[in-house]
Amino acid sequence: MSDDLRLVLAALLGIGLAIALIVRGRFHPFLALLCGAFAVGIAVGMPVAETAKAVQKGAGDVLGGTGLVVALGLSLGAMLQLSDGAGVLARMALHHGRPAAAPWLSMAVSLLIGLPLFFETGVVLLLPIAAAAAAAMTGPADAGTTRLRLLLPALAGLSTLHALVPPHPGPLLAVDALHASLPRTMLYGLLIGVPTAIVAGPLFALWIARRVRPDAPVMTPAAPIVTAPGVGRALLCVLLPVVLIAAGQIAAVAPPALAPHLAWLGLASNPVLALVLANLVALPLLFGCGFSAPAIQGAIWKEAMAPAGAIILAIGAGGALKQVLVSAGLADFLAHLAAHGGIPALPMAWAVAVCIRLATGSATVATITAAGIMPGVVAATGASPELTVLAIGAGSVFFSHVNDPGFWLVRSYLGTSTPDTFRTWSVLETLISVVGLALVLAAGWIV
Repeated sequence: MSDDLRLVLAALLGIGLAIALIVRGRFHPFLALLCGAFAVGIAVGMPVAETAKAVQKGAGDVLGGTGLVVALGLSLGAMLQLSDGAGVLARMALHHGRPAAAPWLSMAVSLLIGLPLFFETGVVLLLPIAAAAAAAMTGPADAGTTRLRLLLPALAGLSTLHALVPPHPGPLLAVDALHASLPRTMLYGLLIGVPTAIVAGPLFALWIARRVRPDAPVMTPAAPIVTAPGVGRALLCVLLPVVLIAAGQIAAVAPPALAPHLAWLGLASNPVLALVLANLVALPLLFGCGFSAPAIQGAIWKEAMAPAGAIILAIGAGGALKQVLVSAGLADFLAHLAAHGGIPALPMAWAVAVCIRLATGSATVATITAAGIMPGVVAATGASPELTVLAIGAGSVFFSHVNDPGFWLVRSYLGTSTPDTFRTWSVLETLISVVGLALVLAAGWIV
């Protein structure tokens, strides 16, 4: 058996084991991915001690920066939820728009408030508001159809941002792994993400809502703990981290005479620092003078840290699997395949992410793993690092199914049966993935 074939079979074995443990054994992805990582090392002939070191290195490298981003992003999302700041923005748009424009407004709101929010937080926060707006627009006979027409565009916006736009953790990790420009990736991600969300959101919802009849009640979010802030304050908290990160590009394109005076913008554009500043600003803006009260601080951190542990552990295990695959030589094999086998880098990046996504059910783990084994391919082919990040992000959301916790979360909010969740949510995710790849490939002819 050739070394390349043995490597590919070992990778398939490890990923297959992770799938079986997650789907059949009901293991948490954290433990299943670690088992898969050790299985890859053993199957490829790496010593157990060397495999263990690769696991530790991969998890440590990923969590060194991403753990902070996850925690800070979740705390900002908790503030926007518990203060009702994001709800203020959503209600302002959805309750004052015309019914015909409501699906488009739902998508626009999700693209706005989803910028600093993790996908799960955005779902919990936005979907009940969209459902309430749908109930106010229609009678009982058409309530299910109208609800889907508003909820699916909101999901499309949230998922597109989660896949393509930093500072969401997956794209941010891919930017770091591939040494891409962060502001440029954000710009390309938004330019590609908006038309992608339009296709997967309002246009798809218009077609599928007539064919699905949800019956179950929609879940409601946690009640705010303070009086809601004004629209301006909420909007500032939502946009501040994105503006700070994007501002770093100003110093890069400024005339040489001004560049030294704008260097501080580059410092503020660091994602961790940008999110720290956003958290500090959000506390008084969203909660007023009482932001330091123990009850408020306790509620914020309880809401933020409850999901943080599971997310961080899964991300770390994904980094461990990635590092074992790299140490085993898969990255070098793919680079050789791209350089000499005629397989373009962008479709390869997308396909690798799709495989990991289908195996693990996690978009973030798929992004981490794919990004970790693609730098050699980018170097060998000269592909755009920014577009490679976006190709990986598009592949990372392909066809959500039963091993994806988001599948069950979305099902509970849509009120659909499991088959109808496949017909709505799973197809929506696949549209984001395929349309996103098509636009990335089109952009590759321009960039």
